[in-house]
Amino acid sequence: MRSRAFSVTWDYLCPFARNAHEHLVAALDGGAPWDVTFTPFSLMQAHVEDGGTPVWELETKARGLLALEAGVVVRDRFPDRFRAAHVALFAVRHDQGKDISDADVVRETLTSAGVPAGEVFAEIAEGWPLDTIRTEHEKAVSDYEVFGVPTFIADGDAAFVRFMTRPAGDAARARTVIERAVDLLRDHPELNEFKHTKIPH
Repeated sequence: MRSRAFSVTWDYLCPFARNAHEHLVAALDGGAPWDVTFTPFSLMQAHVEDGGTPVWELETKARGLLALEAGVVVRDRFPDRFRAAHVALFAVRHDQGKDISDADVVRETLTSAGVPAGEVFAEIAEGWPLDTIRTEHEKAVSDYEVFGVPTFIADGDAAFVRFMTRPAGDAARARTVIERAVDLLRDHPELNEFKHTKIPH
């Protein structure tokens, strides 16, 4: 990979984001020398129609937003625990099928990842995590026309990517998967879309 710096969007609601971020975390934990920026992106906001009320302004928190706020707090206040909490929040949604809009579910998940849940929720109550999500989401949209997760952003370009596999503990394979995607983004601008017509079983 030519440069080691890139960013990737996430929302815990998306199974494809789960796949990509599991690969990212497995590779980083395995020693991949990347500078990755994890960028929150609200899928619920992406589906708000023109003229509709932004999810940041709703009285009732939009689906998935609480978990996203928790992820941002851990990313910014407890960075040494972010990867563990990040994977755990994806897992509780997609492996365990629990409701990540439920505060108790998010608290239990954070605690299981070694994060002080009470401190995280105190930060959420201050309002800055929601402001951070809004700022980073809107910047991704305005700068790169991002519409979903996971979107990889590198060297002034962006691409929405769907990985169909999970790393299954193989850090070397995870690194190869991520580097292949980033290399395609950077080195092959002529390739706009490449999609299998059917999913192998």
